[in-house]
Amino acid sequence: MVEDGAGRTPEGTTDDGNPTARPGPALAAPVAPMAGTVRTVAAGAGTGPRQAWAGLPWLVRSAVLWSACLVVFVAGLYLVGKIAVLLAPLAIALAVTFFLTALLDPVLLLLRRLRLPAALAALLSVLLLLGVLVGVGVLVWNLTASQFGELSQELDQGLQRSRDFVTSTLPVTDSQLDKLIQQARDGLGGGAPDPVGGARTATEFLGSALLSLVLLFFLLKDGRSMWHWVLRRMTGPNREVTAEAGRVGWRTLGAYSRGTMLIAAIDAIGIGLALVLLRVPLALPLALITFLGGFVPIIGATVAGAVAVLVALAAKGPTVALLVLAAVITVQQVEGNLLEPLVMKRQVQLHPAVILVAVTAGTLIAGIAGAFVSVPITAVAYRVIDTVQRHRQDAAGRPPTTA
Repeated sequence: MVEDGAGRTPEGTTDDGNPTARPGPALAAPVAPMAGTVRTVAAGAGTGPRQAWAGLPWLVRSAVLWSACLVVFVAGLYLVGKIAVLLAPLAIALAVTFFLTALLDPVLLLLRRLRLPAALAALLSVLLLLGVLVGVGVLVWNLTASQFGELSQELDQGLQRSRDFVTSTLPVTDSQLDKLIQQARDGLGGGAPDPVGGARTATEFLGSALLSLVLLFFLLKDGRSMWHWVLRRMTGPNREVTAEAGRVGWRTLGAYSRGTMLIAAIDAIGIGLALVLLRVPLALPLALITFLGGFVPIIGATVAGAVAVLVALAAKGPTVALLVLAAVITVQQVEGNLLEPLVMKRQVQLHPAVILVAVTAGTLIAGIAGAFVSVPITAVAYRVIDTVQRHRQDAAGRPPTTA
C-alpha cells in the first residue's frame, strides 16, 4: 500500500498499490435502473401457482376444494354403480347373504353353545331358514292360492273407481289419463312382456338364490375365522380401527335385519287385523304384501297400504276404504314413532331423506332387489365411516363431534 506523507492512500490506487478506476458521473447514473430491474425480476420470479393460490380469498379456495372433492366423490359413486349394474346378480346375492347371515347369527351362536361343530351348526341354521320359508310359503299358498286371482280383479275394480273419481273431479279427460298412465308404464319399463328377458331374469334369480345359500353356509361356518385372517394381515393402529369398524358394522346389520323383520311382522298383523275386522276380502294376501313391503322402508309400506285401500274401495266402497286408510296410517305412525326407535335403537338411525335417496338409488340400479338391500348397506356404511372418523379424532387429540 502506498501512502502519502499524511498517511493517506492516494486516489486511483488500491491497498496493494494497483491503480483503480476513478468512479465518474457516467458510471454512477445507471445504478438506479439496474436495481429496479433486479427488483422487477425478483418480483416476477415470486408470482407462481402457489402465490396465486394464496392470493385468492379463502371463500374461493374453499369452494374450489369442496367442488373438487364433490366431483371425485360423484365419479366414484358412478363407477361403483356401473360395476354394480354389470355384476347385479352377484352384488344382490352378496347383499342378501350378509343380510341372512346377520339374521341367523344368534341361532348359530346358540347351536355353538350346545357344543355342535361349526359345519353342523351352519347347516342346521340354513335348514331352519329354508324350513321357515318353505313352510310359510306353502301355508300361504294353500290358504290364498284361489284368492290371488280375485286380488287382481279387486285391484282392477279399485283402479277403475279411482279413475272415475279423478276424471269426474279433476279437469282430466280419459284420453289424457290413458296417456299419462302409458308414459308412467314406459318410464318404469312396464311395456310388453319379453319371454326371453323373463327367462333370463328367472335364471338369474335362481342362480343368485343358489349362490346365496352356498355363501350363507360358508359365512356361518367360517365367517369369524375369515375376519380374524383379515385382521392378522394388518399392523399398527389400522388393526384396531378395522376391528372396531367391523364390529360396529356387523352389529348394525344384525340389528337392522332382526328389527326390520319384527317391524314388518307387526305391520302385517296390525293391518291384517284391521282388514279382518272391517270384513275386507283377501285379508291374508294383503297382510303378506304388507309384510314383504315392510322390508323397503317408507316406500314399501306406502305401496302396501295403497293396495289395501284399493281392494277395500273396490269391495266395500269409499267408507270402508277410508277406514282402512285410517288404520294403515295409524299402524305406520305407531311403527315409525314408537316401534322403530324402540327396536332399532340408535344403531341404524338414518334421516328419512337419506332413506328415500338410498331406496330410490337402489331401485334404479337393481329394481326391487336393490330397494331391499339399499338401506342396510347405507346404514352399515354410515356406521363404519362414523367409527373410523371418531378413531381419527381421538388419535389427533380432539374431542369427537356429536351429531
